Amino acid sequence: MIYPSIDDLVKHFDSKYTLVIATAKRGRQLRNGSKRTIDEIYKKEVTTALYEINAGNIEYQRIRDGIK
Repeated sequence: MIYPSIDDLVKHFDSKYTLVIATAKRGRQLRNGSKRTIDEIYKKEVTTALYEINAGNIEYQRIRDGIK
């Protein structure tokens, strides 16, 4: 079983798409040297980002709705 589960993670966002985008952006930030918000050390940046999201440490701001 994968932890954190997708059901737990999606509670922090309005859609799975938003979750994927936020995770990828946070993973990129971590790869570029951004400081972690959790104490655990994981091998991959995306895994760290998922755990940060699950802990409630990552917030997002929607800058526009829909595509025109």
